[in-house]
Amino acid sequence: MAAGDRIRNGIGAEGIERMEASFHGRPFSPHRHDTYAIGLTISGVQTFNFRGQRWHCLPGECHILHPDETHDGSAGTEEGFSYRMVYVDPALVQQALHGQPLPFVANPVVDARRLAALDVTDVWDIDEDIDDLARVDLIASLARLLVHASADPQKKPAPLALERLVQVRDLLAGTPAVRHSMDELERVAGLDRWALARQFRAAFGTSPSHFRTHRQLDQLRRAVKGGASLRDAALDAGFADQSHMSRQFKRAYGLTPAKWAEALG
Repeated sequence: MAAGDRIRNGIGAEGIERMEASFHGRPFSPHRHDTYAIGLTISGVQTFNFRGQRWHCLPGECHILHPDETHDGSAGTEEGFSYRMVYVDPALVQQALHGQPLPFVANPVVDARRLAALDVTDVWDIDEDIDDLARVDLIASLARLLVHASADPQKKPAPLALERLVQVRDLLAGTPAVRHSMDELERVAGLDRWALARQFRAAFGTSPSHFRTHRQLDQLRRAVKGGASLRDAALDAGFADQSHMSRQFKRAYGLTPAKWAEALG
C-alpha cells in the first residue's frame, strides 16, 4: 500500500457495509463481488475499467457497480482519490422491489445533479447509526437510485420462483463451509439446475457458486478481525488451504488478504 492509503469501516447493518477509503496509484486489480457497490467520490479522480470501457468518477459523482461484474480501481491523478462506499446485499434491493429481478445499470457513473434530485446522498453518512427504520429508508433509497439509473426501468420482469430461491440462498448462507451438491439445491429449489442458475442470478445478482464463496470470505474476514490467523480462518471457512483462500479473496476484493488487513483503519 502507498503511504497515506487507508480504509475506515463505517457503521453497517445486516446486509449493508459502509466504508471510506483513500488510495494512490492502482490499489485494486480486476475483481468482482456479489453485492452492489455504490460509491461516492469525495476528492480526486477515481478511474476504473468496467464492461469494456474506462470510466472516470469526479468529486460529487456516484458510481454503481453491479454484482458479479469485473472491475478494477485506480487514481486518475498523482494526488490520489478518496471515496465512500456502500455495499448492499442484492436480496435487500430485491425485497424493496417486491420480488422483481434486479435492475441492470448499464452506465455506472451518475452525476451529482441526478443524485441531488433523487435525494439519496444520506446513504453515505457512514458514521450514522442504522436502526430498523433507517435501514428500510437506506435500502429504499438505493433501490430508487438503481431503478432510475437502470437502462430500462419500464421493462416487465419475468416471474421468479422467489420463495424457493430464498430457501437455496439461506441454505448456502447458513452453511458456507459445506459443499452442497447441485442435486440437493435442485431439490430445495424445485427447479432444474439451469433454471436455478438463471433465476438465482436474476434474483440476487450472482451465481449460487459465487454467492457461497463470498459467504466463506465473509466468515473469514470476521474471524481475522477477531484475531484468528489467515490459515486457521481459511480452513474453518471451508477453503482447501490458505493459497486457495488468497486467490478467491483477491478475485473478490482486488487486493490480497494481507494488504486488506494492513489498510484497515
